[in-house]
Amino acid sequence: MRKPVSKIIRIIRNLVLFFFISSILAVLIYRFLPVYVTPLMVIRSVQQVVSGEMPTCKHTWVSFDKISPNLPMAVIASEDNRFAEHNGFDMIEIKKAMKENEKRKRKRGASTISQQTAKNVFLWPQSSWVRKGFEVYFTFLIELCWSKERIMTVYLNSIEMGKGIYGAEATAKYKFGTTAAKLTKGECALIAATLPNPIRFDSAHPSQYIKRRQSQILRLMRLVPKFPPVDKEQPTKKKKR
Repeated sequence: MRKPVSKIIRIIRNLVLFFFISSILAVLIYRFLPVYVTPLMVIRSVQQVVSGEMPTCKHTWVSFDKISPNLPMAVIASEDNRFAEHNGFDMIEIKKAMKENEKRKRKRGASTISQQTAKNVFLWPQSSWVRKGFEVYFTFLIELCWSKERIMTVYLNSIEMGKGIYGAEATAKYKFGTTAAKLTKGECALIAATLPNPIRFDSAHPSQYIKRRQSQILRLMRLVPKFPPVDKEQPTKKKKR
Protein backbone atom coordinates (compact mmCIF):
# COMPACT_ATOMS: atom_id res chain seq x y z
CA MET A 1 0.00 0.00 0.00
CA ARG A 2 2.89 2.34 0.73
CA LYS A 3 4.45 1.87 -2.72
CA PRO A 4 1.52 3.39 -4.72
CA VAL A 5 1.31 6.30 -2.25
CA SER A 6 5.05 6.99 -2.41
CA LYS A 7 4.90 6.74 -6.22
CA ILE A 8 2.09 9.32 -6.36
CA ILE A 9 4.00 11.63 -4.03
CA ARG A 10 7.11 11.28 -6.20
CA ILE A 11 5.12 12.08 -9.36
CA ILE A 12 3.55 15.15 -7.74
CA ARG A 13 6.96 16.29 -6.50
CA ASN A 14 8.47 15.90 -9.98
CA LEU A 15 5.58 17.81 -11.57
CA VAL A 16 5.95 20.66 -9.09
CA LEU A 17 9.70 20.80 -9.67
CA PHE A 18 9.19 20.74 -13.44
CA PHE A 19 6.68 23.60 -13.21
CA PHE A 20 8.96 25.83 -11.12
CA ILE A 21 12.08 25.11 -13.17
CA SER A 22 10.33 25.54 -16.54
CA SER A 23 8.48 28.71 -15.50
CA ILE A 24 11.62 30.38 -14.13
CA LEU A 25 13.54 29.36 -17.26
CA ALA A 26 10.81 30.79 -19.52
CA VAL A 27 10.84 34.10 -17.64
CA LEU A 28 14.63 34.29 -17.91
CA ILE A 29 14.54 33.51 -21.65
CA TYR A 30 11.89 36.16 -22.32
CA ARG A 31 14.01 38.69 -20.49
CA PHE A 32 16.19 38.73 -23.61
CA LEU A 33 14.27 37.11 -26.49
CA PRO A 34 11.16 38.44 -28.26
CA VAL A 35 7.77 36.90 -27.48
CA TYR A 36 6.49 35.86 -30.90
CA VAL A 37 3.44 33.88 -29.78
CA THR A 38 1.26 33.86 -26.67
CA PRO A 39 -1.46 31.51 -25.35
CA LEU A 40 -4.11 34.13 -26.22
CA MET A 41 -3.02 34.20 -29.87
CA VAL A 42 -3.37 30.42 -30.05
CA ILE A 43 -6.74 30.43 -28.26
CA ARG A 44 -8.15 33.15 -30.53
CA SER A 45 -6.97 31.28 -33.64
CA VAL A 46 -8.67 28.09 -32.44
CA GLN A 47 -11.86 30.03 -31.69
CA GLN A 48 -11.82 31.43 -35.24
CA VAL A 49 -11.43 27.96 -36.75
CA VAL A 50 -14.25 26.56 -34.57
CA SER A 51 -16.54 29.39 -35.68
CA GLY A 52 -15.74 28.66 -39.34
CA GLU A 53 -13.49 31.67 -39.89
CA MET A 54 -10.03 31.83 -41.39
CA PRO A 55 -7.59 32.19 -38.47
CA THR A 56 -5.72 35.49 -38.51
CA CYS A 57 -2.88 36.59 -36.27
CA LYS A 58 -1.26 39.90 -37.17
CA HIS A 59 1.77 40.43 -34.97
CA THR A 60 5.24 41.90 -35.45
CA TRP A 61 7.69 42.27 -32.58
CA VAL A 62 9.54 45.59 -32.33
CA SER A 63 12.01 46.87 -29.74
CA PHE A 64 11.08 49.58 -27.25
CA ASP A 65 12.95 52.28 -29.17
CA LYS A 66 10.78 51.56 -32.25
CA ILE A 67 7.55 52.35 -30.40
CA SER A 68 6.26 55.90 -30.09
CA PRO A 69 7.10 57.24 -26.60
CA ASN A 70 3.47 58.40 -26.45
CA LEU A 71 2.16 54.83 -26.33
CA PRO A 72 3.64 53.75 -22.97
CA MET A 73 2.50 57.09 -21.54
CA ALA A 74 -1.02 56.50 -22.87
CA VAL A 75 -1.36 52.99 -21.44
CA ILE A 76 0.08 54.11 -18.09
CA ALA A 77 -2.42 56.99 -18.00
CA SER A 78 -5.26 54.64 -18.92
CA GLU A 79 -4.38 51.37 -17.21
CA ASP A 80 -1.83 51.80 -14.44
CA ASN A 81 -0.85 55.28 -13.18
CA ARG A 82 1.69 53.95 -10.67
CA PHE A 83 3.33 51.41 -13.01
CA ALA A 84 6.86 52.80 -12.52
CA GLU A 85 6.48 52.84 -8.71
CA HIS A 86 4.82 49.60 -7.63
CA ASN A 87 6.31 46.10 -7.42
CA GLY A 88 3.71 44.52 -9.69
CA PHE A 89 0.67 45.03 -7.45
CA ASP A 90 -0.92 48.43 -6.86
CA MET A 91 -2.16 48.11 -3.28
CA ILE A 92 -3.75 51.57 -3.39
CA GLU A 93 -5.93 50.60 -6.39
CA ILE A 94 -6.67 47.17 -4.92
CA LYS A 95 -8.00 48.75 -1.70
CA LYS A 96 -10.02 51.30 -3.68
CA ALA A 97 -11.50 48.56 -5.90
CA MET A 98 -12.44 46.43 -2.88
CA LYS A 99 -14.20 49.38 -1.25
CA GLU A 100 -16.04 50.37 -4.45
CA ASN A 101 -17.04 46.77 -5.21
CA GLU A 102 -18.99 46.62 -1.95
CA LYS A 103 -21.54 48.94 -3.56
CA ARG A 104 -21.12 48.15 -7.28
CA LYS A 105 -23.07 45.44 -9.10
CA ARG A 106 -20.45 45.24 -11.82
CA LYS A 107 -17.14 44.58 -10.10
CA ARG A 108 -14.04 46.41 -11.26
CA GLY A 109 -10.55 45.00 -11.14
CA ALA A 110 -7.23 46.57 -10.25
CA SER A 111 -4.83 44.64 -12.49
CA THR A 112 -1.54 46.37 -13.19
CA ILE A 113 0.36 46.35 -16.48
CA SER A 114 2.72 43.82 -14.90
CA GLN A 115 -0.19 41.50 -14.06
CA GLN A 116 -1.65 41.88 -17.55
CA THR A 117 1.74 41.08 -19.08
CA ALA A 118 2.07 37.95 -16.94
CA LYS A 119 -1.41 36.84 -18.02
CA ASN A 120 -0.87 37.64 -21.71
CA VAL A 121 2.46 35.84 -22.02
CA PHE A 122 2.10 32.82 -19.74
CA LEU A 123 -1.59 32.18 -19.02
CA TRP A 124 -5.10 31.97 -20.46
CA PRO A 125 -7.70 34.79 -20.62
CA GLN A 126 -10.64 33.24 -18.71
CA SER A 127 -10.73 34.56 -15.16
CA SER A 128 -10.69 32.13 -12.23
CA TRP A 129 -9.09 31.82 -8.81
CA VAL A 130 -6.63 29.28 -10.23
CA ARG A 131 -5.52 31.64 -12.98
CA LYS A 132 -5.31 34.53 -10.50
CA GLY A 133 -2.99 32.44 -8.35
CA PHE A 134 -0.70 31.70 -11.29
CA GLU A 135 -0.92 35.36 -12.32
CA VAL A 136 0.39 36.46 -8.92
CA TYR A 137 3.26 33.98 -9.22
CA PHE A 138 4.29 35.05 -12.74
CA THR A 139 3.89 38.74 -11.88
CA PHE A 140 6.29 38.29 -8.98
CA LEU A 141 8.75 36.50 -11.29
CA ILE A 142 8.77 39.11 -14.06
CA GLU A 143 9.05 41.97 -11.58
CA LEU A 144 12.02 40.16 -10.05
CA CYS A 145 13.77 39.26 -13.32
CA TRP A 146 12.76 41.99 -15.79
CA SER A 147 13.17 45.75 -15.79
CA LYS A 148 10.11 47.99 -15.98
CA GLU A 149 11.10 48.90 -19.53
CA ARG A 150 11.22 45.21 -20.47
CA ILE A 151 7.78 44.59 -18.95
CA MET A 152 6.40 47.54 -20.92
CA THR A 153 8.08 46.31 -24.13
CA VAL A 154 6.56 42.84 -23.80
CA TYR A 155 3.17 44.30 -22.85
CA LEU A 156 3.04 46.63 -25.87
CA ASN A 157 4.10 43.80 -28.19
CA SER A 158 1.77 41.08 -26.89
CA ILE A 159 -1.48 42.77 -25.89
CA GLU A 160 -4.60 42.21 -28.00
CA MET A 161 -5.48 45.47 -29.80
CA GLY A 162 -8.15 44.30 -32.22
CA LYS A 163 -9.58 41.18 -33.83
CA GLY A 164 -6.54 39.12 -34.78
CA ILE A 165 -4.26 42.10 -34.09
CA TYR A 166 -1.60 41.97 -31.39
CA GLY A 167 0.96 44.55 -30.41
CA ALA A 168 1.83 48.11 -31.31
CA GLU A 169 3.39 47.52 -34.74
CA ALA A 170 0.48 45.50 -36.15
CA THR A 171 -2.01 47.99 -34.71
CA ALA A 172 -0.17 50.93 -36.25
CA LYS A 173 -0.07 49.19 -39.64
CA TYR A 174 -3.63 47.84 -39.86
CA LYS A 175 -5.46 50.57 -37.93
CA PHE A 176 -3.59 53.74 -38.87
CA GLY A 177 -1.44 52.86 -41.90
CA THR A 178 1.81 53.77 -40.18
CA THR A 179 4.49 52.25 -37.93
CA ALA A 180 4.56 51.99 -34.13
CA ALA A 181 7.35 54.58 -34.04
CA LYS A 182 5.23 57.16 -35.90
CA LEU A 183 2.00 56.86 -33.90
CA THR A 184 0.77 60.28 -32.82
CA LYS A 185 -0.23 61.19 -29.28
CA GLY A 186 -3.91 61.15 -30.30
CA GLU A 187 -3.63 57.72 -31.94
CA CYS A 188 -1.86 56.32 -28.88
CA ALA A 189 -4.63 57.66 -26.65
CA LEU A 190 -7.24 56.03 -28.92
CA ILE A 191 -5.45 52.68 -28.71
CA ALA A 192 -5.26 52.92 -24.92
CA ALA A 193 -8.95 53.87 -24.75
CA THR A 194 -9.97 50.61 -26.46
CA LEU A 195 -7.78 48.25 -24.40
CA PRO A 196 -10.47 47.23 -21.89
CA ASN A 197 -12.33 45.64 -24.82
CA PRO A 198 -10.37 45.85 -28.12
CA ILE A 199 -12.74 43.46 -29.90
CA ARG A 200 -15.80 45.60 -29.18
CA PHE A 201 -14.13 49.00 -29.64
CA ASP A 202 -12.20 50.00 -32.76
CA SER A 203 -9.42 52.59 -32.37
CA ALA A 204 -9.50 53.29 -36.13
CA HIS A 205 -13.23 54.09 -36.03
CA PRO A 206 -13.82 55.42 -32.51
CA SER A 207 -17.29 55.86 -31.07
CA GLN A 208 -18.23 58.96 -29.08
CA TYR A 209 -17.51 57.01 -25.89
CA ILE A 210 -13.98 56.16 -27.07
CA LYS A 211 -13.40 59.78 -28.13
CA ARG A 212 -14.36 60.91 -24.61
CA ARG A 213 -11.99 58.32 -23.17
CA GLN A 214 -9.29 59.58 -25.54
CA SER A 215 -9.71 63.12 -24.20
CA GLN A 216 -9.47 61.89 -20.60
CA ILE A 217 -6.32 59.90 -21.38
CA LEU A 218 -4.70 62.86 -23.16
CA ARG A 219 -5.27 64.98 -20.03
CA LEU A 220 -3.84 62.26 -17.77
CA MET A 221 -0.79 61.86 -20.02
CA ARG A 222 0.27 65.37 -19.00
CA LEU A 223 0.04 64.46 -15.32
CA VAL A 224 1.64 61.00 -14.98
CA PRO A 225 5.44 60.80 -14.59
CA LYS A 226 7.39 60.37 -17.82
CA PHE A 227 8.23 56.78 -18.74
CA PRO A 228 10.93 55.63 -18.84
CA PRO A 229 12.08 58.07 -16.14
CA VAL A 230 14.42 60.78 -17.40
CA ASP A 231 17.93 60.42 -15.99
CA LYS A 232 19.34 63.38 -14.19
CA GLU A 233 21.43 65.46 -16.50
CA GLN A 234 25.11 64.74 -16.31
CA PRO A 235 27.26 67.75 -15.45
CA THR A 236 28.50 69.36 -18.64
CA LYS A 237 32.17 69.01 -19.34
CA LYS A 238 34.27 72.16 -19.54
CA LYS A 239 35.41 72.94 -23.00
CA LYS A 240 39.11 72.74 -23.62
CA ARG A 241 40.69 76.00 -24.47
